[in-house]
Amino acid sequence: MEKKKRQPRVIVFSTPTCPHCHKAKQYLRKHHIRFNDVDVSRDAQAARDMQRISGQQGVPVIQIDGRVVLGFDRAKIDQLLNLQ
Repeated sequence: MEKKKRQPRVIVFSTPTCPHCHKAKQYLRKHHIRFNDVDVSRDAQAARDMQRISGQQGVPVIQIDGRVVLGFDRAKIDQLLNLQ
Protein backbone atom coordinates (compact mmCIF):
# COMPACT_ATOMS: atom_id res chain seq x y z
CA MET A 1 0.00 0.00 0.00
CA GLU A 2 1.38 3.40 -0.98
CA LYS A 3 2.01 5.85 1.85
CA LYS A 4 0.37 9.23 1.46
CA LYS A 5 2.89 12.01 1.14
CA ARG A 6 2.69 14.32 4.14
CA GLN A 7 1.53 17.82 3.31
CA PRO A 8 3.91 20.46 4.63
CA ARG A 9 2.55 23.18 6.89
CA VAL A 10 2.73 26.34 4.78
CA ILE A 11 1.75 29.85 5.86
CA VAL A 12 1.92 32.80 3.47
CA PHE A 13 1.99 36.20 5.16
CA SER A 14 0.78 38.62 2.50
CA THR A 15 -1.24 41.69 1.59
CA PRO A 16 -3.90 41.97 -1.12
CA THR A 17 -1.92 44.57 -3.10
CA CYS A 18 1.43 42.74 -3.19
CA PRO A 19 2.26 41.38 -6.69
CA HIS A 20 4.98 39.05 -5.33
CA CYS A 21 2.47 37.61 -2.87
CA HIS A 22 0.07 36.83 -5.72
CA LYS A 23 2.87 35.12 -7.68
CA ALA A 24 3.92 33.05 -4.66
CA LYS A 25 0.35 31.89 -3.96
CA GLN A 26 -0.24 31.13 -7.63
CA TYR A 27 2.98 29.07 -7.68
CA LEU A 28 1.92 27.08 -4.60
CA ARG A 29 -1.53 26.42 -6.09
CA LYS A 30 0.06 25.28 -9.38
CA HIS A 31 1.99 22.66 -7.40
CA HIS A 32 -1.09 21.67 -5.35
CA ILE A 33 0.45 22.86 -2.09
CA ARG A 34 -2.14 23.77 0.53
CA PHE A 35 -1.36 26.91 2.52
CA ASN A 36 -2.87 29.32 5.00
CA ASP A 37 -2.99 32.84 3.61
CA VAL A 38 -2.60 35.45 6.36
CA ASP A 39 -3.42 39.02 5.37
CA VAL A 40 -1.13 41.12 7.57
CA SER A 41 -2.82 44.34 6.43
CA ARG A 42 -5.97 43.26 8.29
CA ASP A 43 -4.46 41.39 11.22
CA ALA A 44 -2.07 43.41 13.41
CA GLN A 45 -1.18 40.40 15.58
CA ALA A 46 -0.28 38.37 12.50
CA ALA A 47 1.87 41.26 11.27
CA ARG A 48 3.73 41.26 14.60
CA ASP A 49 4.12 37.46 14.43
CA MET A 50 5.51 37.73 10.89
CA GLN A 51 7.99 40.39 11.97
CA ARG A 52 9.04 38.30 14.99
CA ILE A 53 9.72 35.15 12.97
CA SER A 54 11.32 36.85 9.96
CA GLY A 55 12.78 40.10 11.21
CA GLN A 56 11.07 41.71 8.21
CA GLN A 57 8.10 43.99 7.64
CA GLY A 58 7.91 43.33 3.90
CA VAL A 59 5.78 40.64 2.31
CA PRO A 60 5.57 37.93 1.27
CA VAL A 61 7.02 35.92 4.11
CA ILE A 62 6.44 32.21 3.62
CA GLN A 63 6.80 29.72 6.44
CA ILE A 64 7.25 26.07 5.41
CA ASP A 65 7.28 23.61 8.31
CA GLY A 66 8.72 26.37 10.50
CA ARG A 67 11.42 27.43 8.01
CA VAL A 68 11.18 31.02 6.79
CA VAL A 69 11.42 32.15 3.16
CA LEU A 70 11.72 35.90 2.59
CA GLY A 71 10.01 37.07 -0.58
CA PHE A 72 9.08 34.84 -3.49
CA ASP A 73 12.33 32.86 -3.52
CA ARG A 74 11.33 30.07 -5.90
CA ALA A 75 14.60 28.11 -5.47
CA LYS A 76 14.28 28.04 -1.68
CA ILE A 77 10.56 27.18 -1.88
CA ASP A 78 11.35 24.33 -4.29
CA GLN A 79 14.08 23.08 -1.96
CA LEU A 80 11.91 23.14 1.17
CA LEU A 81 8.96 21.51 -0.62
CA ASN A 82 11.11 19.01 -2.56
CA LEU A 83 9.79 20.31 -5.89
CA GLN A 84 13.08 20.08 -7.85
